[in-house]
Amino acid sequence: MEREGVSERTHSTRRPPPLSPTAAATSSTAISSFFSGDDGGDESKKSKSVPFVTRATNFVSYRSGLGGVLFPCLVVSLIVLLFVSSSVLYTRSLVCVSDTRRLAVGDGIDGLGSDFGSLGVPWCRSKHGKTVGWTSKDLLKALEEFVPIYETRPIKNNMYGMGFDHSFGLWFIARRLKPDLLIESGAFKGHSTWVLRQAMPETRILSITPRHPEKYLKKGPAYVDENCTYFAGKDFVDFGSIDWKSVMQKHGLADLTRVLIFFDDHQNELKRLKQALKAGFKHIIFEDNYDTGTGDHYSLRQICDQFYIRGGGHSCFSDSDEAKIRSRREKFWEKAVGINELCGTGEAWWGVRGYMRDNFNHSNQAISYSQHFQNSRFVESVLEVYWELPPVAGPSLTHQTRYDPARATSPIIEDGRFGLFQRLGLSRLEISVFNGYTQMVYVQISEPWS
Repeated sequence: MEREGVSERTHSTRRPPPLSPTAAATSSTAISSFFSGDDGGDESKKSKSVPFVTRATNFVSYRSGLGGVLFPCLVVSLIVLLFVSSSVLYTRSLVCVSDTRRLAVGDGIDGLGSDFGSLGVPWCRSKHGKTVGWTSKDLLKALEEFVPIYETRPIKNNMYGMGFDHSFGLWFIARRLKPDLLIESGAFKGHSTWVLRQAMPETRILSITPRHPEKYLKKGPAYVDENCTYFAGKDFVDFGSIDWKSVMQKHGLADLTRVLIFFDDHQNELKRLKQALKAGFKHIIFEDNYDTGTGDHYSLRQICDQFYIRGGGHSCFSDSDEAKIRSRREKFWEKAVGINELCGTGEAWWGVRGYMRDNFNHSNQAISYSQHFQNSRFVESVLEVYWELPPVAGPSLTHQTRYDPARATSPIIEDGRFGLFQRLGLSRLEISVFNGYTQMVYVQISEPWS
């Protein structure tokens, strides 16, 4: 599987263009012509007409006998008066435009929705600065292909499972990498197995999950794959306890770099990363890459949320700018985290209030900031590539109200582009399928600092 690079989007604020040199010269000439009596017309008109200013000056000069002195003073006074009036009008115009722009930003859900990344996005640093090879154009093209596939899913209401954004991300990454073997840890009703099968119709899948998906068939829709080996039910073995060397030999696969692992098991991601590294795997997707202060397990995003990372680190002061912004955003987004929720005892903000959660939050371990810092250094030492899936579309299009855009990268389809959203078929989907975004991440790993 080849490594690939993502192009960054840049955004620019449109401003009114400044007055061009030609326009400025024309304006200057027009003012000079007004006071000189030259209107730019033909010569016959110039010889027959006398400018009003000249006639008025002659009249005043005649009456006062001060013609040689008064005319220049009058002209200068008129120029100053005209200049001051124009400046005041232009300044008032600028103030109005500035105020309009300032008030428009952040007012209402649309303004908040477009404010992607305003609170920072703690992107994990890769040790060699590598990235993936797909671009935003590739994502858009793939979206158009995936929507009709998603509409055929057997589990229409996948509550507590993956929504559209992550389903697309899993399908897209699997299609791009084209692995020889797919391993998933955590299958629930089988939706992710179905997504992987749509991406790779002939590739073998190993599914590790405590409860076999067929058990859910008694209560409603589920998916069981015929070309899948299940470590489930009485045959369940945790990912970290499997003898992967024997399993790979059984499937005739010697190159573990040709395997893609998908973790949706709500386990400590630092633990899973170390287990995969020890077994020799390279390509991993974490479905729930929870933001700091949220989630039921310690995630890569939480680990990489450090003061030295751009967009990382937090202040627990209740009157800080961050606290004020977070307080306001809590009113709009269900998963927005306020300072009181973010910070625990002793102003511990890392992980979830200073805790490293694991196993669906059934296990909690308090860690110091020093330990949290060392965890980030380890992760950086093994990361070749770190890429978070962007949201599929902005909230003004999807009408999602859960994740806070202020802690997410810019979406594939930005707010306001309803025509594109509709053309790709996304407007046909139920609103609820867009409410499950939790920063799914794809990583490539290798031995520390290799």
